[in-house]
Amino acid sequence: MEKTLRHHDQPSVAVITPTGLDPSRLPFLKELYESLRAQEGVSLEWIIAPNGPKADPDLIPRGITQDRRVTVVARPGPGPAPARNTALNYVSAPRVAFVDDDDRIPPFSLAIRNEHAIVTGLRWVAGRSADWDPVTGSLTTWMCPTPVGRHAPGDVWTHWPDPEASKPPLGHCMLLTDTRLAQAVGHGGLHKGEDYAFLMGVCARAGGELLSDVVYHRRVHEGQWTAEDTYRDQVEFDARRHAWLKGRAERELQAEAPL
Repeated sequence: MEKTLRHHDQPSVAVITPTGLDPSRLPFLKELYESLRAQEGVSLEWIIAPNGPKADPDLIPRGITQDRRVTVVARPGPGPAPARNTALNYVSAPRVAFVDDDDRIPPFSLAIRNEHAIVTGLRWVAGRSADWDPVTGSLTTWMCPTPVGRHAPGDVWTHWPDPEASKPPLGHCMLLTDTRLAQAVGHGGLHKGEDYAFLMGVCARAGGELLSDVVYHRRVHEGQWTAEDTYRDQVEFDARRHAWLKGRAERELQAEAPL
């Protein structure tokens, strides 16, 4: 049975977070909430999408669910890709960003990207991501293959020459995206690497820009699924190939489109 709580005013940016609500990760969710509360210069809504057999929405701390900016969209077990897509149904803001439940964003993360999108008219604006060690407090910025600056539709794909050798040249959590563009592209239904295809679709359908500002803090911890040895299996490499082919096809179709 689905369960939806919805209560907030008109925001300018939506944040979507899929979560399995693992009890050991609930403190991370609280830290993410605090980072959203600390956002400056922007009005926001937060759509939490619990998914999986143990994702009981009642586990979400009341301090979070009582916030009028929070929407809870619970689904029994579709996984993160369908949960992200379902959450898009409830977005009322013109722009959207995705943040994982174990990460956080710095105080001007949303405002920097949102203001730049408004001024330039670009349909996606990204910033850099940094690995964050909460024990030492250190931040290590990922110098991604995609260079800082403007990128025409399909150009981000050119910075990913070999999907067997690396993941995509940007991270989907680095993006702030026009909501209609996010809805048009979606995350597909892959078990792993659904974010790869979303990134390639967004950056192929519209031009955008990568800023030099760090806008995302990716938590370093033992429970990081993508850091496990078992994550790099054939399913993940198939997801890479799928996203790479999607990016190439989108770029070729852009080039062939009649004026």
